[in-house]
Amino acid sequence: MISKLIRFICLVSFILMLGCKSKTEKLDDSANSNTESPQRPPAKAPEGMVWIPGGDFMQGAVPNDRMAMDHEKPAHKVHVNGFFMDIHEVTNAEYAKFVDETGYVTVAEREIDWEEMKKQLPQGTEKPHDSILRPGSLVFKKTKSSVPNLYDYSQWWEWKIGANWKHPDGPESDIEGKEDHPVVHIAYEDAIAYCEWAGRRLPTEAEWEYAARAGKTDNKFFWGDDVSQLGSHVNSWEGEFPVENTLEDGFERTAPVMNYPKNDFGLYDMAGNVWEWTGDWYNTDYYEELASNTGAAQNPKGATSAFNPSNPYAEERVIKGGSFLCSASYCASYRISARMATSPDSGMEHLGFRTVWSE
Repeated sequence: MISKLIRFICLVSFILMLGCKSKTEKLDDSANSNTESPQRPPAKAPEGMVWIPGGDFMQGAVPNDRMAMDHEKPAHKVHVNGFFMDIHEVTNAEYAKFVDETGYVTVAEREIDWEEMKKQLPQGTEKPHDSILRPGSLVFKKTKSSVPNLYDYSQWWEWKIGANWKHPDGPESDIEGKEDHPVVHIAYEDAIAYCEWAGRRLPTEAEWEYAARAGKTDNKFFWGDDVSQLGSHVNSWEGEFPVENTLEDGFERTAPVMNYPKNDFGLYDMAGNVWEWTGDWYNTDYYEELASNTGAAQNPKGATSAFNPSNPYAEERVIKGGSFLCSASYCASYRISARMATSPDSGMEHLGFRTVWSE
């Protein structure tokens, strides 16, 4: 019974952006817009941003990456124009300023409307007890013993009432002293709202991956191919996931931004720490579509619609970069080409974002 309840809660967590679907659809164009921009900076870099010069690259898994998943293939040629990008993930302090000035309430803080929620669930799903249908978010929990099935994420995720960006580990926690940590428990709509306030947008998946690669054509990681350097370059899980973290990199959960080496474009935390939203729909057919075209795809904005045969009830967006939970045994998503599908409704303890700007 408990296992079924956890699975239900995990499903519920992915559709909590209630009543906001139409609003999100209206925002899609601004989030995915990719206007023409020169290859030299059109202006002085905004504070906290760096210029990413445009160019061509092969998006997707490199040939020597044995850990690459099918949805990272086939690699395909892409051209992106230049753009400005945040040098680090949006922090708690930056998000707090936005909330203070606008009064914005994140998805994880809003009351839940069952009548709206059940429209997005399989027909016949029973309403859970009112004690469960309260605002909250997914929080990571260690297991007490080894986990034989790493595909069952319900074993290490817990729906915690009262968890949100201000209380990342639950209602008893806070962000005091973590002002320079990346903001988490951010749903897609929450990221878009911040972007509109800041006059920015989310990166496309192609822009994000191009920026992360920073000219390293054939490398799996932003620093090269030597995985032994992982602990000194990335905030990730080291040890047996999800039982024990050896803390070799110094942190068990989020780390302050700019704590690890930057890549060759001057960007920090493009691997590990927290996953980052992009503006692209996740579609398992999209890479094949791009690879079938002649020449480089010009500033691709992602698929026109979402499609994931393994998750038919959710329309998902692409997130990039991996998080503090990524390990070699679990997802190894600190690799440049790694990607994951996540429902726009979902805000979790290891999910944040950064912004871009182009004229």
